[in-house]
Amino acid sequence: MKSDIIIPVVENIFLAAIPEWSDDFMEKVWNVYIVNDSDFQLDNIMVVSKAFGTIDGEMKKTSLLRHAFVEIPCVSVVKVEMLQNSLLALNNEFMVTFFIGNTLYDKKYIFKADSIHEDFEEEVPILFVNGVISR
Repeated sequence: MKSDIIIPVVENIFLAAIPEWSDDFMEKVWNVYIVNDSDFQLDNIMVVSKAFGTIDGEMKKTSLLRHAFVEIPCVSVVKVEMLQNSLLALNNEFMVTFFIGNTLYDKKYIFKADSIHEDFEEEVPILFVNGVISR
C-alpha cells in the first residue's frame, strides 16, 4: 500500500536569505524570499517558519509564523519575512507547501545556525544579487 503513494520531488524552488538595507532599523537586515525558478506557477502557498537552537547553553525557540500566498508565477520571487539579527545564531526552519496543478508539494528548508552570513553568499538566480540559498 505504501508503494502506491507517490511523493513528488520539489525542483527549482528554493529559499534565499538576502542582506538588504532597512531604513526602519538603520542597518542591514536579512530578508527571506521564495525563489520559483521553475516553469510552473505555484498556487495556494503556505509557509510556516520557526527558529530553534542553543545560545550560551540555553535552549531557545521562537513561536511559529505563518505566511500565505495565493500564487507565485513561474520564474519569480516573493518576499516571505525578515529575520532579526538575533535569530541568525539559531536554526531557521521554513516548511513550504504549495500546489502545482492538482498536485500537492511540500519541502522543509533549513538555514543552519550561523549559516546566514556573508561568507556563505552566492548569486541568487532571478534576483542576481548575493545571498544565502537553502535548497
